[in-house]
Amino acid sequence: MIITLPQANIEYPEKTADSELLLIGGGRPPARQWLQAAAAGRPIWCIDHGIDACRSAGLRPARLIGDSDSAQPEAWKWGESLGIPIDRFAPEKDLTDTQLALRKIKAGGCNAFLLLTGALGGRFDHALSTVYSLLGSGLSGCLADEQETLFYLRAGETLSLEAKKLPKAISLLPLGADCQGVTIRGVHWPLTDAALQQDWPYAISNELTAPDRRLQVTLASGGLGAYLCWE
Repeated sequence: MIITLPQANIEYPEKTADSELLLIGGGRPPARQWLQAAAAGRPIWCIDHGIDACRSAGLRPARLIGDSDSAQPEAWKWGESLGIPIDRFAPEKDLTDTQLALRKIKAGGCNAFLLLTGALGGRFDHALSTVYSLLGSGLSGCLADEQETLFYLRAGETLSLEAKKLPKAISLLPLGADCQGVTIRGVHWPLTDAALQQDWPYAISNELTAPDRRLQVTLASGGLGAYLCWE
């Protein structure tokens, strides 16, 4: 399965998903043009404040989820005026709006690859919760905007990426205690069958050096985040 982003093409295992879904969250708003390009051909779900970015970019969401505590009132009203399904929750709840969206997607049996934007930047606690919530959900997806992208690998998976724009840095983030058999190719500091420690992550700030701008990462066991950032 090939996922197309404005800055890269990413090849995931064929078993990953059979469709794609764009989730717009409430963190740092993505750039308008990037969001419009990322939304092409993908159904959109807005998570609370994500409705502001959606409205600003002139995009029509298919669903709105959240407690409306961070969305601008006029943007939320705009969402209501569209006649789309809205799942509104009380602010006093245990789960985050993003977790509620992930739970609804999984409960519905959706086998879509989730492109979650508006997840990075802003509050660190929300970003960290989202990073682990998507991994723990068992759903396939990545966190992305025009500045940063985090791709997930689970045991036995290989990710191949072709950069349209040269990234500033590439880092491998172990997302569990057992992160074994890590191999990365196409970079200045390659790894072969390495073990990465969650409490001492060192595979940080690598550089893409392959002439064809192709990167490949393989994981034998555990959970791994492949992080790229752009200027």
